Amino acid sequence: MSEAVVWLTVFVLSVFVGVEVISKVSSTLHTPLMSGANAIHGIILLGAVLVTGTADSTLTLVVGLVATVLATVNMVGGFVVTDRMLQMFSRKPARRPRGDGS
Repeated sequence: MSEAVVWLTVFVLSVFVGVEVISKVSSTLHTPLMSGANAIHGIILLGAVLVTGTADSTLTLVVGLVATVLATVNMVGGFVVTDRMLQMFSRKPARRPRGDGS
């Protein structure tokens, strides 16, 4: 079996496992899991930057730059979604009635 087939098999199996795990998560656990995923995405971004910095060929540099951009978009998007979800659970301040001054 070639190495490409092994990596493709690992990728397909991880997609199936990921879909099954995420589909079983209740909505109350979604925000804490997103926060943990954002931390992992930060580590992935750091790894992409480090690999790109040590690129020896043009192809490696291009793939590293694409990985850096995608990891950045993924991380920032995760923080935006988490912030919006947390805003849904926060209480809005009570409005004070306006006085006529009389």
